Amino acid sequence: MENAAIDEQRQAKESVLSIRGLRMQYDGRYVLNGIDLEAGRGQVIGYIGPNGAGKSTTIKIMLGLVRGYTGEVRIFGEDIAEAGPQYKSRIGYVPETAEMYDNLTAREYLTFTGELYGLAPDLAERKAGRLMEGFGLAHAMDSRIASYSKGMKQKVLLSSSLLHDPDLIFLDEPLSGLDANSVMVIKELLELLARQGKTIFYSSHIMDVVEKISSRIVLLSGGRVAADGSFEELRRLGGEKSLEELFNQITDFHEHRQIAERLAAAVGER
Repeated sequence: MENAAIDEQRQAKESVLSIRGLRMQYDGRYVLNGIDLEAGRGQVIGYIGPNGAGKSTTIKIMLGLVRGYTGEVRIFGEDIAEAGPQYKSRIGYVPETAEMYDNLTAREYLTFTGELYGLAPDLAERKAGRLMEGFGLAHAMDSRIASYSKGMKQKVLLSSSLLHDPDLIFLDEPLSGLDANSVMVIKELLELLARQGKTIFYSSHIMDVVEKISSRIVLLSGGRVAADGSFEELRRLGGEKSLEELFNQITDFHEHRQIAERLAAAVGER
């Protein structure tokens, strides 16, 4: 147990990504206004904040999908502004909303995705089969994705993000559409992947899940990092509150009851 703890500490010190002074403007307004962030191996980072706080923008910059930022972003030691696309082969990504090739079967889609990441076709198909079996979808491997439910599609997206054994994984609302049993499987899976040294960015509005799976929580507000630490550390600083209460306190949002009452009144208007 002692050796495992030492190994976890060593992994956490190995920088997977480093962000310094990250700023991004849209229409003259700073969406990101000086983000500093460091992440090591084996961390599950709950990346949270109100709508418009800059979570998705940060992730898209790290993925190389958004340009025009200032500051420095280094992934696996490389400045992504100067690096080629090779670093992306070590990244897995599940977006909040994704366009899929619905006319393909899951077997075709996942094999195609694996080949894009450089896997041999037979290896891609074999790994796809094992992942789909693990998610309870082996029976649907050769059905078109268009016939899948939302939860089934989400499992295909999760499989496609893990197929190439990435070192850095970005998950944006990954539990959308999943049933309670599947949620438990994903939570256990993320813990196992972190033990293997993978770094996971987990963005969600479901606070109790973020609270339970994250070894570290980074909260954005107003384009800046407003809080960064383990849930226990944040609770001690915030007076032993739940993550939801801490979220409201740090983002200075206290009108939820009044807003709900106005909405209820609108619904009941005659």
